[in-house]
Amino acid sequence: MSSLNCPKVSIPVFHIRDVSKIYRMGEVKVQALKSVSLDLYQGEFVVLLGPSGSGKSTLLNILGGLDVPTTGQVKFYNQVLTNANEQTLTRFRREYVGFVFQFYNLIPSLTARENVALVTEIASHPMRPREALSLVGLDHRLDHFPAQLSGGEQQRVAIARAVAKRPQVLLCDEPTGALDFQTGKLVLQVLERINRELGTTTAVITHNAGIASMADRVITMRSGEILSVQHNEVKVASADLEW
Repeated sequence: MSSLNCPKVSIPVFHIRDVSKIYRMGEVKVQALKSVSLDLYQGEFVVLLGPSGSGKSTLLNILGGLDVPTTGQVKFYNQVLTNANEQTLTRFRREYVGFVFQFYNLIPSLTARENVALVTEIASHPMRPREALSLVGLDHRLDHFPAQLSGGEQQRVAIARAVAKRPQVLLCDEPTGALDFQTGKLVLQVLERINRELGTTTAVITHNAGIASMADRVITMRSGEILSVQHNEVKVASADLEW
């Protein structure tokens, strides 16, 4: 079985301390996160592992500036995101963060190239759409519409769209959740390649424990808390994963 050496990481990209999140629905309070503290480092590949309702998506949304904590502090390098106004969070999301979700969110009436161009038109130093699609192995599908692409190809277009603006952070919420085993592995190989070649700090949330061995670190969550943080001294190549 082939393996990849774990890179040395030392520069905190995110510094999270005592973050809690409470959602209020009428008189009902739901605590999604409970005093979570965590650092994510430059260039590392992290898997956030846990069952549905463990707080993974809430934490990812807070990291990406899609949500804000009820209490606690979140820093991106030296910038405090906690209590930032919407204009600041919009600029943060636009300039520094790429998102990949379980469902691809492509515009059906636009080609693969045009879907990626939506991001490159608003980014400050983007890749060309062809370059981004080549990175995910779809340079031969530039002018195909989503309906002409398989699920795995649509997800790779979504990844190309996310990385075309050259984000420092790539946040992925169940990116293989709607895919079969072989197609899911192809998507993970793409994420692995982007992390390796571009040095993009990558966080993938999943309930699939089989993905964990490809990460630098595995953060296991349950009931809004971090149960454990495991360092993989040797990472398994995504092509060799089994689940």
